[in-house]
Amino acid sequence: MTEIVPGIIDVETRHHVLHINIDRQKKMNAFTPEMFTELGDALTRLDESADLWVGVISFAGKHTTAGLDLPLFGDSMRSGASATVDDKVDVFGLHRRCRKPLVMAVQGVCYTIGIEMMLGCDIVVAADDARFCQLEPKRGLAVFGGANIRYVERAGWGNAMYHLLRADEFNAERALQLGFVQEVVPVGAQVSRAAELAAEIAANAPIAIQAIKASALEYLHNGEAAAVAMIPEIRQRTANSADAAEGLSSFIERRDPVFQGK
Repeated sequence: MTEIVPGIIDVETRHHVLHINIDRQKKMNAFTPEMFTELGDALTRLDESADLWVGVISFAGKHTTAGLDLPLFGDSMRSGASATVDDKVDVFGLHRRCRKPLVMAVQGVCYTIGIEMMLGCDIVVAADDARFCQLEPKRGLAVFGGANIRYVERAGWGNAMYHLLRADEFNAERALQLGFVQEVVPVGAQVSRAAELAAEIAANAPIAIQAIKASALEYLHNGEAAAVAMIPEIRQRTANSADAAEGLSSFIERRDPVFQGK
């Protein structure tokens, strides 16, 4: 029996930002079931820790991911089991979405679940060598990490069908055009740029940031009326926070605010 090359999910905290780096370079960062479990653990820690305000997901080596290590998922796919654990935060945002902002950096090959992972995040920085393909139909499979939802959500019906049904490869500029990524940078700069964006977000009041994300998701899931109905509660909650008082004080005193997430 062939020995399975393990994947490493490395986690580091820097100034309220949780940096998650995925490393299985010998297999082009193809995911194993254990990697999903560890990634879910890291994202749940981010979601539940009051001292962690933003997450960054990156990938070691030249490539983001070739997708799933398919032979390791055959039985679970045939049984209909999920690759993620429902009581943990789901990187695809299908079962339990992280309440904190997530920034992802991608490079090289970013296939199948790589795209679905980044579309489950909030902001994506792509290296200019990034290549994207939802190639499941070429393997006899439908998409099952949210591509059927996120492509339509981000790019509209025609663009979604154009890429999903053809299972073609497209480049970083096309991903930018579709709204799949927000910045394209020279290869090698994607992780540092993602970290910079995360630091910018973390400099803002975390209660306010989380309320913005929550209300935007409410609009996506339940429509305009539901999102409008949230406004009084989030206005009252943020306006009565210690961070709001700090924001006002810093404005009057002409200094940078120091938020505590309270």
